[in-house]
Amino acid sequence: MTTTGVPSTTATEPPTTTPGAVQPVLALPPLIALSLGYFLVMLDVTVVNVAIPDIRVSLGAGSSALQWIVDGYSTVFAGLLLLGGGFADRLGHRRMFLVGLGVFTAASLACALAGSPGTLIAGRLAQGAGAALLVPASLALLQATYPDRALRARAIAIWGAVASVAFGAGPAVGGLLVSGSDWRSVFWLNLPVGALAVHLTLRHIPASARKPAARRMDPLGQVLGIIGLVGLAGGLNEAGTHGWASPLVLSAFAVGVVALVAFALVERTLEYRGASGRTDRAPLLPPSVFRSRAFTSTAAIGLLISLGYYGMLFLTTLYFQQERGFSVLTTGLALLPSVCMGLVAAPLFGRLAARTGPYVPMAAGLVLGTAGFLGWLLAGPHTAYPVLLFALIATGLGQTMTALAATAAIIEAAPASGAGIASAVFNVSRQVGSTVGVALFGTFAAASADFTSGLRLSAGLAAAAFATGALLALSVRRRAAAPTPDSA
Repeated sequence: MTTTGVPSTTATEPPTTTPGAVQPVLALPPLIALSLGYFLVMLDVTVVNVAIPDIRVSLGAGSSALQWIVDGYSTVFAGLLLLGGGFADRLGHRRMFLVGLGVFTAASLACALAGSPGTLIAGRLAQGAGAALLVPASLALLQATYPDRALRARAIAIWGAVASVAFGAGPAVGGLLVSGSDWRSVFWLNLPVGALAVHLTLRHIPASARKPAARRMDPLGQVLGIIGLVGLAGGLNEAGTHGWASPLVLSAFAVGVVALVAFALVERTLEYRGASGRTDRAPLLPPSVFRSRAFTSTAAIGLLISLGYYGMLFLTTLYFQQERGFSVLTTGLALLPSVCMGLVAAPLFGRLAARTGPYVPMAAGLVLGTAGFLGWLLAGPHTAYPVLLFALIATGLGQTMTALAATAAIIEAAPASGAGIASAVFNVSRQVGSTVGVALFGTFAAASADFTSGLRLSAGLAAAAFATGALLALSVRRRAAAPTPDSA
């Protein structure tokens, strides 16, 4: 273990099971509880989009209000993740998971009952806050509930597959609910799912013993972190609508960057003063965690895969609808080979990771994704759909495999006492990557001579992002496999 408190050798740990040994049994009730929580978070990223036309008519919402109904959720989610991770480590992972579920479910009820655009926006913002509290705690509970590496790989595979299916099925589920009832039904759905997750958590996930905090909290760091991340995420969301050079976007970026720089300085000062005994405040995010190459590289890979995949997913949705004239339902069906690859990636990852650790399937997924994005270079206004199937399948399978492997790597690299903040850092990197990808690739499509040219340029950049991630994964794997002076 390094002096930073983040293990540097976990990437090379041999599997904890041996050939011929009795395989440990995967306890399903805790996994179902944790998976349901993440299911809700991922479903509400996409399920609301198809309800927007009905919301506009029902509530008389303008374009700005509709944008915040969609983007406000992800903005607050990204902005509060570090706070949620810090609270989970300090106050208890199960406690914060339940609080997050409670906030998310109550916010869904507020959304379902909303009578005005402002009320609905407030509910969506509260949903983002609940998601930010429960996701880091969910990953930390996975680490604690499944300490065996092989068992944890299987648990992460199922947990990630459920999230992948939720994200991919969001438009279809939303379409069915809206057509069968109205837009409020997409929020009513969350209530029984949230209640079941709370019940299973209380019954099957034990509360860890709460240890008295040795050091006080870091309120300045928390405030600066929230302002910085919300400013950055908000600026990226607005860039797609107002343009990168608009005063609103530039102001949001300026506030975000200044706050994040101040946050880094505060955290560095607190960690230094704490080590020398001159303060009893613990930094929200100790900068020393980034000295672990495995941790830092995996967080960077999370950003790269989200930038490439979700940026291209945004463009491919526009490609099928605008360039090819597909309906919303037909577009959703056309994207299924990509967004539902979790059903294939989950068992494949579980078997590989149990034998090799996370970095082999991570590198394989990144290489496959790189090839898939290059396949989009064949896309044109009249390209036959079967020609695009390889690109759809390879990018979906590669992204999901990499995301599952990176999640496992982050959990392994995090100490039990800092699992919440470590998973929060990883999820922040993924949220920022996704928002950057959508805003950047959307700009390319709008600024190019034609949509296809922008799509191809974006595909090339997505391939470069995945290829860079593959080099990072291989570098960490090679470094971890190299013999140390003690073992030589």
